[in-house]
Amino acid sequence: MDWSIQEIAKMAGTTSRTLRHYDDIGLLKPSRTGHNGYRYYDGPALVQLQRILLLRELGLGLPAISDVLQRETDTVKALSGHLEWLGHEQARLARQIASVRQTIETLKGDGNYMAKDMFDGFDHTQYKDEVEERWGKDAYAAGDSWWRGMSAEEKQQWKDRSQKLGSDWIAAAQSGVAPESAEAQDLARRHVDWLRGIPGTPAAAPGGDVKGYVAGLGEMYVADPRFAANYGGETGATFVRDTLRIYAEENL
Repeated sequence: MDWSIQEIAKMAGTTSRTLRHYDDIGLLKPSRTGHNGYRYYDGPALVQLQRILLLRELGLGLPAISDVLQRETDTVKALSGHLEWLGHEQARLARQIASVRQTIETLKGDGNYMAKDMFDGFDHTQYKDEVEERWGKDAYAAGDSWWRGMSAEEKQQWKDRSQKLGSDWIAAAQSGVAPESAEAQDLARRHVDWLRGIPGTPAAAPGGDVKGYVAGLGEMYVADPRFAANYGGETGATFVRDTLRIYAEENL
């Protein structure tokens, strides 16, 4: 069974023009072409398109997606990593939806605000105890003050930068590059620069144990599924850890 390009475009929320472009650059080939020149797509082609759209959601460009698809041939394993990340996002968004719905009901009702429920799913302090246990209360206080002092635009810029770094890590891990490669080590450099921009962390503090901090974070990324999800799951987090460890040994 297969589907026409128009049917696929409608189901996937994209356009026939986009699908033709994917064909032209070798990203997604139709399973057959009819005598009228129309493109048709079978089940495996649909799976390929789903992977492309998922990788696009992570912010990857088409060349990076092509590289990932060529190197990551275990489709089930790749989709499992995406599923884990989506599960975490689903839980977070469900909490946000519930809290906003509750606020709407409050505004329509008696105005009796339930402050403790209004910011569920928005909490940037969820790792407070872990940060204080690992690096001290001053570290958390400095980072918290820095975050609260940002404007909405600055916060969004920071989130965009963090998301781009995460998506680049995922692309590198799925492309099969070695942790010691120049590409991976440049990502590690960017990661450390990113950490240095967070007040209160050993990476930002003069004389701080940057090497130990970076290595410790790498271990935490692997050990904690919440962090691993940012890098496509345990496999991606392991790649990040190994790359950061090499970078720390050689540069910090």
